[in-house]
Amino acid sequence: MKNDLHILFMCVANSARSQMAEGLARHLFGPSAVIESAGSHPSNVNPFAIQAMKEIGIDLSRHYSKSVDSLSPKFIVSLDYVITLCAEEVCPMMVSKAKKLHWPLHDPAGKGGSDEDQLNRFRQTRDELKVRIEKFKTEFA
Repeated sequence: MKNDLHILFMCVANSARSQMAEGLARHLFGPSAVIESAGSHPSNVNPFAIQAMKEIGIDLSRHYSKSVDSLSPKFIVSLDYVITLCAEEVCPMMVSKAKKLHWPLHDPAGKGGSDEDQLNRFRQTRDELKVRIEKFKTEFA
């Protein structure tokens, strides 16, 4: 695997999918990669995302939603991959020489239901991201 791989996960709010992807990728890649996430309209990290990740030993409690515009130019220039995670909304675009991948995942937030229903949607998204990131790690990195 390439040392110092630079990966950016993006969605609109940077509140759930991209935050979970960032946490999972940092966990799976360790120090061999620089991982960030961002959104075009950042909001707040969803508490269900934090809870779903805590269940598998990954702490997102110190994460915060970031704008694509707040990323350092040095990081953007060094990007190897930009992975967008939007499904039903328009994904933000990143102008860079990085390879672009699109993993359309439905946003688990904002669909109502009981807390358990909502948490289950976040768990499903987390598990799908884990499978995709593990496959990415073996195929592309």
